[in-house]
Amino acid sequence: MSRRTWLIVVAALLLAASIAGLGGAASAYFPASAPAGLSPGSSTGPASTSGKATPFDCSQIDKLHIAKQTNMRAYQILVQCGRIKPGDTSPINPPVVGGDLGKLTRPFIGGADVNAILPDGTYPHVTQSESMVWGHGNTIVVNYNDSRTAPNCYSGIATSVDGGATFAHVGQPLCSGHGTNYGDPTVVYNAALNAWYATDLATGCGGFGIGVWTSPDGITWTAGGCANNGGNDDRQSMWVDNNPASPHYGRMYVSWNDFNTPNANLRLSYSDNATTWTAVTLESSNF
Repeated sequence: MSRRTWLIVVAALLLAASIAGLGGAASAYFPASAPAGLSPGSSTGPASTSGKATPFDCSQIDKLHIAKQTNMRAYQILVQCGRIKPGDTSPINPPVVGGDLGKLTRPFIGGADVNAILPDGTYPHVTQSESMVWGHGNTIVVNYNDSRTAPNCYSGIATSVDGGATFAHVGQPLCSGHGTNYGDPTVVYNAALNAWYATDLATGCGGFGIGVWTSPDGITWTAGGCANNGGNDDRQSMWVDNNPASPHYGRMYVSWNDFNTPNANLRLSYSDNATTWTAVTLESSNF
């Protein structure tokens, strides 16, 4: 078998394994049960900084594009307004790449897999999802959704200081400083500022905007400013210009959908110091 044919076979096997795991993975993105104290069909909303639910008018679901959003608050709203049923609480066993398939793919995807989130939470608070990974030198940081303290917080951080050989769950440092953290994680290392930066959706940034945290080492984190003070943000991404030859060396960019606009406009916010953020509208066409 030629090398090209062998690569095609490996790619096909990987695609088949991924498709096989999609059906059971969808509910893993959501908490097993909705917050207590809320009645279906009436009103619900994100947790406030005190941990209590704030009202949400269910008649506004379509206007605010709640069903198109992919964050934990949107799920809570849809459940409590009777649009969807709560997720299945049975354990989910994700597909594992092993055996002959593992032997075939290992030369392309590195060595043995490492569990980055141990120790895990207590069932049913054992869901992790939507991770973003960034590495600098021997330090690798994973920012991800973590349900171990849901519904009070959906954030988790894991860090490796040995190039990914081992990871340590450093707790939930992004759970403080910006009200309730609803996840949707990003993380980057800014070479110009010699620091790590992470963002999550947070109630302390305008009601439901994008909070920023900073760290000197990927382990100890401090709340910073808000990349955006919004009321209905979702699906943010983050990048940093680490090219020393660039005129914007050190500039950080955060993009997101603004679901408070009729067309769920795509927005961008940028900063050279993580303190002052400038927002611009990128796209105004229908979402």
